[in-house]
Amino acid sequence: MMKPGPYACGARVSLADIYLVPQVYNARRLKVPLDRFPKIVAVDATCLKLPAFDKARPENQPDAE
Repeated sequence: MMKPGPYACGARVSLADIYLVPQVYNARRLKVPLDRFPKIVAVDATCLKLPAFDKARPENQPDAE
């Protein structure tokens, strides 16, 4: 259902991207193989280049240990 990127629904960030990035983070944290999902991995990488997504990473929060 993902459209040609760079984001999940096309050329602009959408709510789909906002929900997708944390899911990919948790998949990696739980060591879920993502090889079968290259589009999802690509969207995640593109989103994480944006300052807002980078600042929202769990490890970038003030209370991160």
